[in-house]
Amino acid sequence: MKAFKKRGALTHFQILSEISKQNPHLKQKDLAESLGITIQAVSENIKTLIELGYITSKDGRSPYKITQSGIDKVKRDAISLRKYSDSVLETMNHYKTVWPAIADEDLKKDDTVGLFMREGILYAHNAEENATGVVLEDTEAGSDVALTNLTGLIDMTVGEATVINIPTIKEGGSEAADLELIKNVYDTGTKNGEKIDKIAVAGTISRVVANKLDLNVDIEFAAPQATANAARKGLNVLALCVGDMTKSFVRELEAEKIKYNIIDGRK
Repeated sequence: MKAFKKRGALTHFQILSEISKQNPHLKQKDLAESLGITIQAVSENIKTLIELGYITSKDGRSPYKITQSGIDKVKRDAISLRKYSDSVLETMNHYKTVWPAIADEDLKKDDTVGLFMREGILYAHNAEENATGVVLEDTEAGSDVALTNLTGLIDMTVGEATVINIPTIKEGGSEAADLELIKNVYDTGTKNGEKIDKIAVAGTISRVVANKLDLNVDIEFAAPQATANAARKGLNVLALCVGDMTKSFVRELEAEKIKYNIIDGRK
């Protein structure tokens, strides 16, 4: 769209288009409101258009009249804009939004498949689900499958977070942590008795506690945000955090409206 590459070219086109409607009462204020720019900007652009010979005006004020040169310019720019718009529309008509999932079984091109969440990951299979998509290419089980035409809602329950506050190093660190309590919380699961899916740690002492309990750490960096994201995808997270780090978890969980439980992990 070469016609509009220069600074202010599109504004010039819009002003000329409005003036070409031959409204004798058209004022700079009207142009400013119509184009969403300031009156000062309108005034400066009109001055330039007069200097270029595209419009005429007495003392730079309305009524404004478009010249033959101005009419020719509007036509050229309009044709250029139409060609560009047509090319964009043609591209959009052939464009498909593509989403990835994991194939839960072998899938065939053009098949409509059901979508579901498992451990926070999107899967596709040949079974009925509330959400569906269309397979773009043959895909083997376990591979990433490209999907388009997604419709419906994916069945997904929001998980919970259990946050255990670990003593700081000044408070005794891991030696002052109630390891038996923490292990029991992990084994028991959430308040509803659901299993813990992921372990998050924030702080060196939390990592040490996890190591002592042989807990496999899944989340260690940006733990508060990652914990909230995991819970939003239906995973139950046990988060070990040191001292005031608990506040960061609470802030993220409340922002995402995730259910959580805070437990004092000191002996």
